[in-house]
Amino acid sequence: MLNSVQGRLARLANETDIRLLHDGRFGLEKESLRVSTAGGIALTPHPTALGSALTHTDITTDYSESLIEFITPPFPRVGDALEYLADLQAFVYRRLDNEILWSTSMPCVLSGDQNIPVAAYGDSNAGRMKHLYRVGLGYRYGRVMQVIAGVHFNWSLAEDLWPALRRIEGRVFGLRDFRDRCYMGQIRNLQRFGWLIPYLFGASPAVCKSFFLGQATNLASFDETTYYGPHATSLRMGDIGYQNSREEGLGIKACYDDVRCYADSLLRATMTPAAAWEAIGVRDGDDYRQLSNNILQIENEYYSTVRPKQVLQGLEKSSLALKKRGIRYIELRSLDVNAYHPLGLDETQGRFLEAFLLFCLLAESPLIDQRERREIDRNLLDVAHRGREPRLMLQHRGVRIPMHAWSLEILESMLPVCEMLDAIEGGAWFEDAVDEQITKVRAPDLTPSAKMLAEMRDKGEGFYQFARRLSHQHQRYFVERELSPQRMAELDAKAAESLIAQERLEAEPRKDFDRFLADYFAQT
Repeated sequence: MLNSVQGRLARLANETDIRLLHDGRFGLEKESLRVSTAGGIALTPHPTALGSALTHTDITTDYSESLIEFITPPFPRVGDALEYLADLQAFVYRRLDNEILWSTSMPCVLSGDQNIPVAAYGDSNAGRMKHLYRVGLGYRYGRVMQVIAGVHFNWSLAEDLWPALRRIEGRVFGLRDFRDRCYMGQIRNLQRFGWLIPYLFGASPAVCKSFFLGQATNLASFDETTYYGPHATSLRMGDIGYQNSREEGLGIKACYDDVRCYADSLLRATMTPAAAWEAIGVRDGDDYRQLSNNILQIENEYYSTVRPKQVLQGLEKSSLALKKRGIRYIELRSLDVNAYHPLGLDETQGRFLEAFLLFCLLAESPLIDQRERREIDRNLLDVAHRGREPRLMLQHRGVRIPMHAWSLEILESMLPVCEMLDAIEGGAWFEDAVDEQITKVRAPDLTPSAKMLAEMRDKGEGFYQFARRLSHQHQRYFVERELSPQRMAELDAKAAESLIAQERLEAEPRKDFDRFLADYFAQT
């Protein structure tokens, strides 16, 4: 790994302005559960003062009416995206009524599926489709799992760098084809080495017992209110959250050989019936239960730690957007909400992720065969549930490797990328970010998951008490964060404009909803 990365960096520096390596684009998506003062999930609708969840570009909802999703536009630096995210959350706190935003990925006290309100998006056909997709997820997997929150890190390489990268590779592919091949290779490496993310940044080693509502679990009891994994890093990424093995029994595994293969594998899944979902039924009288009885209702239902993305044009299928226009950016989805930081992500994490993404782009990336696919899934689950276990062994191409040794190999192989980025920016920010992660490998007690459990023990807190305390700390941070009158006016105006946009959409003539769905699924 080290030799291939160093070699590409050296050839790239001879071919073009290497500063382009640091000129990517960064965007963030962060989910935050609204929680009532009584301690449970908020049952109130998405506040009107925040705008329309259907048409607002920055503040929307995910699965539940109570699960706010913050979305930043792309920025040239991670720090810029974090500042924008901070403004959004500070604005929301100024418009919430006696509610707080939950500080962790795992949810607060829950009272079963029926007490989790599914997100609503109004009466337009597009709004009804978004709502019914979520209704279908509830029938298929249960609602409780859907209110686990996470952070998505979106990244793209500077467009001006692709011609130079193609020249040093000596490839004869067209530029778009070359870019797509490189991004898919990067995605394969992000899956191979992706178990490192929950180890370093996993922050969900414990969960409120109400999450299970009497269902059996292999987790240990921390106290009368909390389950936990003694060596867990990210239960969110384990078998109580979404993960790929859920789809294995339904006959779907995405292909990562190239972008067309990936898109076609998901497209087929949206067109292939599944007996398990046929048993649910698409409709109950006039009411829809799900969008279809196929393996996937839409492509986004397929869970993956990382996705190739293209900006959609209207109600375009995501698989068709990829086939038509290729990959625009990469979405890394394996980050837990950082419970110790009000934003859910700090700048050191952001710098590390920038270097990690570049490393995975520049390192060799052979195709993934069936054996390696099983290893990738197994490694992720093992690290999620047992990542801090001494002498934990992972699998790589049929060989058992100590997780500790493999982690250090990857992190040390990233250092040439960090040195290049630090030379561009001036300083040692990126190398320091990687050094901090090396320290966590050598001292697992310094990982966020270990620190959370230690703090809970020291303070005599269960998960709920711990998360609630940090949530109130973060609330004070955002309430005290200065927002100028001009910035508040801008955010209020954006919310108001989104409400007008939804009203305009709902006032337009619309086709019968059944015909609307049929036309959507008929896209080829």
